[in-house]
Amino acid sequence: MKFSNGTWDVKEGIDWRPAVEVSKLTVTPESLRALTTTRHIRHRGDTLNKPTITVTLTSPLEGVVELTATHFLGKPAHKESRFERFPDFDGKAPESLKPIIQTGHDENAGQASLTAGSLSAEIDTKADAFNVDFKSNGKKLTDIGWNSIAYVTDALHTGRSMEAAWATTTNVEAYARPPLWPTGHRQPYMVLGFGLVPGETFYGLGERFGPFVKNGQMIDMWHEDGGTDSSIAYKNVPFYMSSEGYGVFVDHSDAVSFEVQSERMNKVQISVPGETIRVLVINGPSPKAILERYTAILGRPAAPAPWTYGLWLTTSFLTSYDEKTVTTFVDGMAERGIPLSVFHFDCFWMKGHQWCDFEFDKEYFPDPEGFIGRLKQKGLKICVWINSWIAQESVLFAEGDEKGYFIKRLDGSTWQTDRWQAGMAIVDFTNPEATQWYQSHLIRLMRMGVDAFKTDFAERIPFEGVKYFDGSDPRIAHNFYTFLYNKAVYEAMVQERGPKEACLFARSATAGGQRFPVHWGGDCATLWTGMAESLRGGLSLGLSGFGFHATDIGGFKTPGDRPIPPDPVLYKRWIQWGLLASHSRLHGSTQYRVPWEIEPDSPESSEVLKQSVLLKHRLMPYTLAAGAEAHEKGVPVLRPMFLEFPEDPTTWGLDRQYMFGPNLLVAPIFSAEGKVTYYVPHGRWVGLVDRKERRGPAWFTETHDFSSLPLLVRPGFVVVMGVEDQVPTYDFRDDFEVVVNGAGDAPVPAVDAGTGAGDIVKVEWNGSRVLVDGKEARNVKVTLL
Repeated sequence: MKFSNGTWDVKEGIDWRPAVEVSKLTVTPESLRALTTTRHIRHRGDTLNKPTITVTLTSPLEGVVELTATHFLGKPAHKESRFERFPDFDGKAPESLKPIIQTGHDENAGQASLTAGSLSAEIDTKADAFNVDFKSNGKKLTDIGWNSIAYVTDALHTGRSMEAAWATTTNVEAYARPPLWPTGHRQPYMVLGFGLVPGETFYGLGERFGPFVKNGQMIDMWHEDGGTDSSIAYKNVPFYMSSEGYGVFVDHSDAVSFEVQSERMNKVQISVPGETIRVLVINGPSPKAILERYTAILGRPAAPAPWTYGLWLTTSFLTSYDEKTVTTFVDGMAERGIPLSVFHFDCFWMKGHQWCDFEFDKEYFPDPEGFIGRLKQKGLKICVWINSWIAQESVLFAEGDEKGYFIKRLDGSTWQTDRWQAGMAIVDFTNPEATQWYQSHLIRLMRMGVDAFKTDFAERIPFEGVKYFDGSDPRIAHNFYTFLYNKAVYEAMVQERGPKEACLFARSATAGGQRFPVHWGGDCATLWTGMAESLRGGLSLGLSGFGFHATDIGGFKTPGDRPIPPDPVLYKRWIQWGLLASHSRLHGSTQYRVPWEIEPDSPESSEVLKQSVLLKHRLMPYTLAAGAEAHEKGVPVLRPMFLEFPEDPTTWGLDRQYMFGPNLLVAPIFSAEGKVTYYVPHGRWVGLVDRKERRGPAWFTETHDFSSLPLLVRPGFVVVMGVEDQVPTYDFRDDFEVVVNGAGDAPVPAVDAGTGAGDIVKVEWNGSRVLVDGKEARNVKVTLL
């Protein structure tokens, strides 16, 4: 949010009160507390009629400093939805990562400091000055300088009438309006500005489909359903990473606003509605180390079961389907030799006007339990679409309404809308009884044979004129709602199936939502630009702590949402990289996504899909190891190039290629002609498919037919592949292949490989033999590139 009008002025109606000097400093063994004034104190009279800002520094983790700046310290009227900290460690920092905090104040130097291992924060306590420097082992990373901590009020945008905003239940605009304070109050904000250096670049802030490098952008944390061709997002995460070796997490689920070198060219400015702002500065210096610390605090992704990595096929959204249609799809894939792992039933598995009643539409599926069993006999897992909205025609509505399980209006009545399905109410997951009620219906489906849930929506959550069971502030709960929703579904799956089998396919998320994989990129267009947006969104989300990502292969929506297939060339190119993501799904809006519907006069689409699935299955030992790293350290499977090569400045701007795990470079083809231009870092890279050599650092421009794309093995490393290509679930240890991109017979570093049985082993080529956990392996094929 912008408050200024150029360098010298603020906008009309803005009252800007920055911290200008420390009036009082309190030092404890674990914190610094600075009472700062918003005017220079020359005499006693200057202590009157001006706000102060209380700045507190502490540390929750080694290498992390938390700064809190507060105007009014009084308790707010409503409960604040807060992100869970250290969920993997019972809410406390693990002993190995607890910071050894050192604090001190040198009055002569006019400086107070707090050090938490490798990161320190220094407050300037001299008269007429205020700033905070953040340093990594003595090297300055960033600062909060002059005029950069402020309490701000807006006299012009003082809110609007809640009664007018909610005069009708179908008010579409009510979802997208910016959150404002109630009428009659100045709207308060707390603002921080982090300094930057020339050439510094910024990344993350959730799944964002626009430019990968965030410099120059204004980004608001506000969940909306906007598709992939807009600036709004399904997954807003108030965390960014800097090329200078640090990250910043803003610990608010509220409507945080980021001005990334877009208001002041020398700052990243952050504003939060209300009286307090909390930020955590996270040291690296490597990007992986930043993610490891960040996900230690907010939680790491669970490890999805091996079957989830196979190909998912859906009914698509607005298509007409029944048991015969689904069976035709499944059998058609088998007839063409295309292995299928999961079949997904989208919305219309339930009867229209009745979403969600969690009942198969008996007109189209007269024997749902028997049909699920027949699909399982074909080796398939089953996923069904759900959301957290209960239409008034659902058999569940009356019960939920009577028992108070839905979000309510201020007068105590149930909030409803005709947007989506008629008369829909929203389950209130702050109510434990409502959560258990909702989960009970999921458990019923799992006992029928359902294996996974696609948790759609959770962005269109009202925030004005409503109240929650636990008294949460509705505006702050707007973004946080998706966390409660996905957590409820995931925990129901853990309860019924155990943690190793739980799997979502979620569209919306916020900080901490990475704990409940998998996530897909939402409604993308069947255009080359839609394909590029999907990749950028996945890369950005990975830098926000999310380990696993998928896209609607081929694109979800056609221009005008017409019932026509995507361009077969686009479809085939999307398949190639969509099967080189952690998770892979064919899904559309008005048209089926099976290859013979896309290209009915040619078997080429089917053949491209087949070969891509077979390759993904063979790569399972490698992919499972990458997934284990995501689970253990928070490093995503789909990786921006700079995660592996931060020392190479060229990699920091690349967003049309990526690393699939640590050792495979993928350059998707974004052109109808098959032409692709991509960059390889230093060393001798060799194609896994085409076996051609590329030496870097260099740019390459190539043309590929549909049998290949740039898929390169990293110099000096091994890629472990199984020989099984029909299923993703197998133990490779008895029979496998290692592909070695080494120098002749020289040994290469040991790499991790997932066995498919829940183990991770070390595989090593020592120049003459393959070792698995230090022991010589048998039945192994060695391919030297």
